[in-house]
Amino acid sequence: MVKKILTTVLILIHFLFLQGVYGQTPANFRDNLSEKFLRFCKTVPREEIFIHSDREDYISGEDMWFNIYLLDRQSFKPSSGSKIAYFELLNPENRPIVQKKIWLDGGFGPGQIALPDTLSTGTYTIRAYTNWMKNFLPYNCFTKVVHIYNAFSNKSFKRNINSDKIINQGIDTKINQEFQNTGVTLKADNLKKDFLEIIVSADEKFRSENSNQFYLFIQTHGIINMISTERISGEFTKISVPKSQLSSGVNSITVFNLKGLPVGERYIYTPDRVNTDISLHSVDSSVLRKKISLDLEFGKGITSLNSPNISISVAPETINQNVMDIADYMIFGTEFGYMPGSAFKNRKVSELAPELTDSLLQTVKGNWINWNVILSDKPPVFRYQMESEYNYLSGKLLTSGKSSEDSVKYIICSSPGKTAVFQYAKADREGRFSFKVHIDEKVKDLIIQPDVVTKNQSLNIESPFSDQYLRPEISVDSVNNQIPDYISTWSVNHQVRKIYGTSYIGNPVSPVIALPDIKRFYGKPDQELIMKDYIVLPVMQEVFFELLVGVFLKSKKSGYEITVANPENNKVYETPPGLFIDGVMVKDPSLIAALDPEIIERIDVVRGKYYIGDFLFIGIVNVITKAADFSNALLPDYAIRLHYKAIDQTGSFVSPDYSSAEMKKSRIPDFRNTLYWNPSLKPGKDGKARVEFWTSDIASDFEVNIQGITPEGKMYSIKKIIKVKR
Repeated sequence: MVKKILTTVLILIHFLFLQGVYGQTPANFRDNLSEKFLRFCKTVPREEIFIHSDREDYISGEDMWFNIYLLDRQSFKPSSGSKIAYFELLNPENRPIVQKKIWLDGGFGPGQIALPDTLSTGTYTIRAYTNWMKNFLPYNCFTKVVHIYNAFSNKSFKRNINSDKIINQGIDTKINQEFQNTGVTLKADNLKKDFLEIIVSADEKFRSENSNQFYLFIQTHGIINMISTERISGEFTKISVPKSQLSSGVNSITVFNLKGLPVGERYIYTPDRVNTDISLHSVDSSVLRKKISLDLEFGKGITSLNSPNISISVAPETINQNVMDIADYMIFGTEFGYMPGSAFKNRKVSELAPELTDSLLQTVKGNWINWNVILSDKPPVFRYQMESEYNYLSGKLLTSGKSSEDSVKYIICSSPGKTAVFQYAKADREGRFSFKVHIDEKVKDLIIQPDVVTKNQSLNIESPFSDQYLRPEISVDSVNNQIPDYISTWSVNHQVRKIYGTSYIGNPVSPVIALPDIKRFYGKPDQELIMKDYIVLPVMQEVFFELLVGVFLKSKKSGYEITVANPENNKVYETPPGLFIDGVMVKDPSLIAALDPEIIERIDVVRGKYYIGDFLFIGIVNVITKAADFSNALLPDYAIRLHYKAIDQTGSFVSPDYSSAEMKKSRIPDFRNTLYWNPSLKPGKDGKARVEFWTSDIASDFEVNIQGITPEGKMYSIKKIIKVKR
């Protein structure tokens, strides 16, 4: 009897415990989901790039001017994360023609490239990304089609058809399959003014297994709008969500079952409800060689304007009128693939019919928010790091034959100079390694070599530009059918400029970058031998014997050896010291023995053990020559020497000034195809800015194109046509 009562009590306790746990589940799951979602967005931030170029049509041999905007996808604010953007111009076969590394200051970076005059007529693609974005290529990068024409080439017009298509990582075929057979169908009515109506259809099996409940989660580019527990009221459950609760942009609606698994997803679009007030005042028409003033005025709602966040181009109006503005581009960005340009036809996304927008959103799939990763407890591992402080120089240690994969392999990076700097990297199981390089415009002399030299190893330095490209689909058309009428005029303009040697590239744009304070990696040495303080000895063996304490250079049958004595007991270490010439590690003591003492400036000696991270030196001997460029020693065949730049130089745009009578009467023709370009206009504290430029000798309709973003993440654009007459 007691046994039966005990069993009954245990069953009752177990039932009550389950009821308590079940009662806690909804709230706990919502908190847990919110925490995991926000952690994912922080761990896997989404960077977006937008590029404003001076034009979309070019002549082979011209200069292309552009400004890079780097934005944080979650906040839409200019990103201060990555400091380098990788810019590429791809031909119709998606092979790189021009590559350039652009310095980003607070999310902005002006750039300029010279188009090779050998380019054939066709469509080319601008693509840009950061080192962090390389983890998600070839899709998470900015791309834009430009047309380049060569009047001296009779080759057919090549078009990359895929550059105009929607691209969704090949997942478009899975859109309707991912949530099949879950028992849930999710629909949304977004046509009402103030409310979004969500309709969830659940079959009997789902209702039974989930106790007539589900979780509703709404987020917009990483911002949580709503998490709720909903009760199923029948076959169809309607939920009204105030639109004031939704962030502007593409809203993602996800339904989860009680096990915490996503079972349905839907996208809708909520327009931006904040009006970014900006006005442009200028003349509507002008004449040749006349000054034009553009007056910009920003509304009171825009604050923190005193930063270089506005770019302005003035170029002839063309037939390419379906180019997206920054605000429209950022609605979709790369999170949902590239939307088909034909759907917009020079209209803003907010001007599209709601039915059309809704139809487009049913054909895309988000490629940032990954629920499998979010709901798991395994943090994602990425190969490429964000270059927020340093540029990463990467490579691979190639090994042939058998070797121990578990042994630690060190790679050494040195830079010849009077001040020794030392950096090491551990190669991973695949042999990959990377070094931190200070970001500036200086050309760095780097020598990279393995710490342990074996016959079956070699080094390969990786290009900083990604080799992940989309597969092109080429269409070859008749040249005559593809060239607009104004291109022949532009081509003549360019040729005249070449004849007269007219250039619009001014002084380089020099970024303000604080240079690091370089010190000897080993600090103050135990002995610093200044050679000029002593008489010149004939050979290095005598220098070591006569002038250095506790350091020995001896000849052997196999060559030479250098040893160091422990300063505590004067016993010679069995392990040889780290040997350097001009701060570059050398393995062969014969290289130091062969140096002429007359070219030596000083010798630094560290006699004790010295750690740099995990790397241990049993003494250090650094021989510094007067040239300090490692030119007096032969570079070993296992080492690589690079002349490396972290970022490339960018020129500034200059144009003629006809304020003087002499210049205005100049007989040198002014055939600028781009009248004006300014990548970094700064408004004043009063919210106003003025731009002045001179018209050229070309009569045409010119389009003023202004793109910008505030530090708060409010984007704006404005365009205007100015007619220039003779």
